[in-house]
Amino acid sequence: MLELLFLLLPVAAGYGWVMGRNSVRQAQRKQSRILSRHYYKGLNFLLSDQPDKAVDILIKMIDVNTGTVETHIAMGNFFRHRGELDRAIRIHQNLVSREELAPELKAQALKELGRDYILSGFLERAESAFLQLLDSDKFYIEAQQQLFNIYQTTKEWDRAIELAEKMVENHGDSDDICLRVAHFYCEQANVLRSKGENKNVEKLLQKAVMADPKAVRPWLMLGEICIASEEYKQAFIYLVEVPKRDVTWLSEAVPLMEQCAERTQNWAPFEEVLEQYWQQCATAYLAKSRMMARQLSDADASEFLFQQLRRSPTMKGFNQLLGLYIKTGGKESGGKSLKLLQNLVEEQILRRPKYRCSSCGFSGRSLHWLCPSCKKWGVVKPIKGLDGE
Repeated sequence: MLELLFLLLPVAAGYGWVMGRNSVRQAQRKQSRILSRHYYKGLNFLLSDQPDKAVDILIKMIDVNTGTVETHIAMGNFFRHRGELDRAIRIHQNLVSREELAPELKAQALKELGRDYILSGFLERAESAFLQLLDSDKFYIEAQQQLFNIYQTTKEWDRAIELAEKMVENHGDSDDICLRVAHFYCEQANVLRSKGENKNVEKLLQKAVMADPKAVRPWLMLGEICIASEEYKQAFIYLVEVPKRDVTWLSEAVPLMEQCAERTQNWAPFEEVLEQYWQQCATAYLAKSRMMARQLSDADASEFLFQQLRRSPTMKGFNQLLGLYIKTGGKESGGKSLKLLQNLVEEQILRRPKYRCSSCGFSGRSLHWLCPSCKKWGVVKPIKGLDGE
């Protein structure tokens, strides 16, 4: 009898294993049927234009199976793309509130929730969401970008600088961060400048120079401040630094340097700068032409300008050449025709954009250090070619 019991033990163990496996399979099939039923219900509500009921079904499914999280995230994104932000927020909020979610999935849901908040205009809530993601290895770069966008929108330059410094401390320095910080200091300086606090403005601009050695904006601003306070010699010293950093911006510095030379009647430093850079842009060779007209004659200036336009034609150069021809031609029969032509050229110049974004192509007549279209710093620059420099 004892031997029979020993023989039956493996049979009993096998039977138990088979029954247990069948029980698990039955539970899985039951759960699958429940999930399928919920999905079909949710899909039916979506197709019948009842999105609120569809959201309710999806939220209930979280209780059934946490493995459907990515599907819920995708569904929330679907609502967001349709412009139904309240429903997207509801789905993503529900995911973030779940304690049982894996950290990576919760971070992904938090990122999407932050984007929902931004599009809805809830910037404080969006800020809170993205601040939590700064500790995420996967999403900290996007969180940083979104936070910068929020602070730029709200003009909280102190917080933007604080965030940049934290990024440098945790992840190291980069050209992008240096560029941003320099512009943030310049924006702070503009705020103080509007209040007449020029002493503190200069300190902020010096910080901008230290943050990004390639920056031209702080040097231009320092030059403008000194000109406003009639410190022309110091202004010229600041403005000479612009082409050393980026010769593209010479066209912005030359008129200010010419103003300093005219007010002090000290033309030698300006002439020296033009001798070095006059071929870089139309604004520079036009200033050289005016210098020649002052020192030599209008005829010499016209000849110089004519030869330069043959090599690098611009509307601005043509307009100035017409002015010289009118001046030297006096009241001859062709003078009126030239004046009419000059007026037409001037009108055309006024209608054309002066600056263009190298990133997205946005163009306009006003200088924007932050592109209004693609929201990037330092990508809007003077236009080159026939219509520009």
